[in-house]
Amino acid sequence: MFTVRVSHPRIGTQVISPSDGVCLLGKAEHAHLRMEGWNVGKEHVRIYAEQGGVYIEGLGRFGAVLVNGERMRAYGPVEAHDEISIAGYRLQIMPRFDNVTASIEEFAYLPLSGTKPPDGAPVIRQSPYWNQQLTEEVTWPTRPVYDAHWLVLVREVHEAVRSQMDLRRVDLGALSPEELRRIVGELVREVVWRMNSPPEFDRQRLVKEVLNEAVGLGPLEDFLADESITEIMVNRYDEVFIERQGRLLAAPALFSSEMAVRHIIDRIVAPIGRRIDESAPLVDARLSDGSRVNAVIPPLSLKGACITIRKFSKKRLQMEDLIAYDSIAVRMAHFIQVCVQQRKNIIISGGTGSGKTTLLNVLSNYIPDHERIVTIEDAAELRLYQPNLVSLEARPANMEGKGQISIRELVRNALRMRPDRIVVGECRGGEALDMLQAMNTGHDGSLTTAHANTARDMLSRLEVMVLMAGMDIPLIAIREQIASAVDIIVQITRFSCGSRKVTSVCEVTGIESGTIQLQELFAFKQQGYDAAGKVKGVFRATGAVPEFYEVMRERGLPVDLSIFQEEEPLRGREAGYVA
Repeated sequence: MFTVRVSHPRIGTQVISPSDGVCLLGKAEHAHLRMEGWNVGKEHVRIYAEQGGVYIEGLGRFGAVLVNGERMRAYGPVEAHDEISIAGYRLQIMPRFDNVTASIEEFAYLPLSGTKPPDGAPVIRQSPYWNQQLTEEVTWPTRPVYDAHWLVLVREVHEAVRSQMDLRRVDLGALSPEELRRIVGELVREVVWRMNSPPEFDRQRLVKEVLNEAVGLGPLEDFLADESITEIMVNRYDEVFIERQGRLLAAPALFSSEMAVRHIIDRIVAPIGRRIDESAPLVDARLSDGSRVNAVIPPLSLKGACITIRKFSKKRLQMEDLIAYDSIAVRMAHFIQVCVQQRKNIIISGGTGSGKTTLLNVLSNYIPDHERIVTIEDAAELRLYQPNLVSLEARPANMEGKGQISIRELVRNALRMRPDRIVVGECRGGEALDMLQAMNTGHDGSLTTAHANTARDMLSRLEVMVLMAGMDIPLIAIREQIASAVDIIVQITRFSCGSRKVTSVCEVTGIESGTIQLQELFAFKQQGYDAAGKVKGVFRATGAVPEFYEVMRERGLPVDLSIFQEEEPLRGREAGYVA
């Protein structure tokens, strides 16, 4: 259970201790706290205890909650030190364990794994669900707590709502998303409150889950709203996993049926003109917020329809953020900034989920506003903010197998669009040849990403991708093209602990005896792991100086050769970085 302490300048302070584990706030007569204000709904906010924690959820059109300065629809588990504001009311929610209310002081100490609490400090066991900042390794249950009766109720409500929509002959295509959600929400509430469900069932929760599956993304809605979650993986309708702070965790959510997952996939791909069916059982798409989506359905997926969503930060990341995360050292960041500004062709190399797209977005901040940029992607996910920007997206074939526009065609077309820079989201195949030709024909300063484990592997992959273009080109000619086109390779790595670091920055210096020559300028030297399981190490300069710095000096440009000195290890959070 829990206790809610509510403060307001006019009403003073009230303390609410609901006996049934649910506290309703709003204008309704049955609300535990009658709130006033033009922006307060009848049932405005619901606070409830579930799965060992206390959660707060906004209801209705105005049901937004300000938690620790951030506006959100749902949050939890709530801790006593969380600052919660609702329409001028300040709330302090204090969970109770074993019928004892925990005070703020008792919440001040949350023990890390492997550490011993100080003498006399109470240790509070908290649920890992929805915790915004995980400070310890947690193990989520392998399956959420649902029973068969609950899923049957969800399906029954779905069918009843669908039949009601058919009877009223509502033209769904003519409604805006907000109007559609309002109409369907009214039908769902009407159906739920009329049905004879057992009294122990949470009707508000039932309404929310049915509504999200009917017009939203089902149980994924809450995960998409949680900024601490970076990846959402649906293996089948009753297996959902998430990635939070680099850790994979089984999520407390499931869909009502396999068909519900299929409907949500259709809802994702339809607005961007893509399709998924038995003839095309896999698709790449994106959400309205820019998140990347991949979906696969049977017969390719043996367990059932599966969805993978890669979320991107809503905040515009800067190089200072990567330095604060210890993902890169200050001198390395300064050098990469100079490379972008001096129009060097850069390839960002790394494995899946290593942060290549994020780093590419950060590097794009250094492109001057007066330059014209053309971005080319399979599914649009780059976020560039320059004014003279053209974004192109590849198109798959239609049901007749026609109309496909590949990335390679878009790269060739981009050459006719007067670009100062061409940015390709990712090179996977024959488009690498066109990208190299663009780099060699006056489009300096181009950026792209590709999958590889090391900078040397990146060169080998480039050779293979050029051969995939189907052109009968000798290998030595391909290597000469690569050596003259690519200037810098930035290698980024995701470690087992979830940390992402720039592990190598290499310069391509030319070709000798048929082999492309690389000169490593900076490197990350791993030194084991700390007590929390995080990778330890230092960023070091190798002492080598890139060749183009001599050219810059001859042109009278200021150069700082001190960043390449190898006397001291470089610190990721070293002060003094100026963008």
